[in-house]
Amino acid sequence: MSSKERPTLGGTRIKTRKRNIAAPLDPAAFSDAVVQIYLDNAGDLELIAKSIESSDLNFSRYGDTFFEVVFTGGRTQPGTTKPDEGDRHPYSIIECEPRREVILPSVIYIQKILRRRPFLIKNLENVMRKFLQSLELFEENERKKLAIFTALAFSQKLSGLPPETVFQPLLKDNLVAKGLVLSFMTDFFKEYLIDNSLDDLISILKRGKIEDNLLDFFPPTKRSNEVFSEHFTKEGLVALVEYNEKKIFEVKLKEMKSALTTQITEEADTSEVIETVKLRVRDAKLPDSEVVRVLWDVLMDAVQWSGKNQQQNANAALRQVKTWAELLNTFCTSGKLELELMYKVQMQCYEDAKLMKLFPEIIRSLYDQDVLAEDTILHWFRKGTNSKGRQTFVKALEPFVNWLEEAEEEE
Repeated sequence: MSSKERPTLGGTRIKTRKRNIAAPLDPAAFSDAVVQIYLDNAGDLELIAKSIESSDLNFSRYGDTFFEVVFTGGRTQPGTTKPDEGDRHPYSIIECEPRREVILPSVIYIQKILRRRPFLIKNLENVMRKFLQSLELFEENERKKLAIFTALAFSQKLSGLPPETVFQPLLKDNLVAKGLVLSFMTDFFKEYLIDNSLDDLISILKRGKIEDNLLDFFPPTKRSNEVFSEHFTKEGLVALVEYNEKKIFEVKLKEMKSALTTQITEEADTSEVIETVKLRVRDAKLPDSEVVRVLWDVLMDAVQWSGKNQQQNANAALRQVKTWAELLNTFCTSGKLELELMYKVQMQCYEDAKLMKLFPEIIRSLYDQDVLAEDTILHWFRKGTNSKGRQTFVKALEPFVNWLEEAEEEE
């Protein structure tokens, strides 16, 4: 090569970057195609599922549109439930009768679709959220169909549908105030409990994060436990009413324990503690037997127990009994309640190894402080019905019982 020739870049090709050209969205054409499949198969969901499976439709892009067609028969306008332009079919969930045997095939059909295309679960969530947030746009019987579908979807364990997706969108103030949410949830509860237990229902409510807020489904002016009980009793959901009453009871019991623990720990005046108990009992309508059990739990929980020193534990327990004897006396007002207290002491001593040997001493102290009567102790000794550790405790208490019987004979 002469010095005058210019160098060249031999064998090098400069590549130009290809641009990703996005295909334009065309949900209308997709919707019309799905509608046509429904029409071609005359609403036969088995045949429709097979046709959809063999189709080359772009479900990953138009998943929301697909479920709009399933639920309403065609595409809906953005942000509403109103029909959009395009073809429609008469075999949708909204168009069928509001009966479980009619809606169940649609649930099974969707289950089949989701097994083949599990990514569509997100699209189902989107559409259900959209519809449930817009309940007021549906007619009453349409809302009932949605409630039945939702209950059946959970009953059939529809491929991972999360409960919070269903329940949280319902808690819109305007929907709740109009009573639409209460009506929807009532239909949902009734339908779900046909095939499932109350425990199953509570499990779903927990996962939906609403188990503790069932009153939130009621309009603000009707948000009371009395109205809750009246409404669901009338609807035949007595088990749900009983569950709610138990829940309320547990909450009030917990609140009472917390208040008493604070007072006992701070060594409040006995009269003050007695008044607190009376107020709580009146408010929560707690049974007398439950009050006795709670009092004993709170008193023993407040004791500073020693790890291994049995004598220190005995002294601490007896000191607590003596300090709060008046409190126990105030609420152990009958032989039946005294016996309830004995059973409670028996169970605690049976379940807590460090207290096992303290049973006779505690009973003797309760007797000395006039909390337990002689007749109650003798009845427990002779006819007690709680078998937990009974033989051990009867033997341990025998010397004290012999002393009581001898004293009785002398008199």
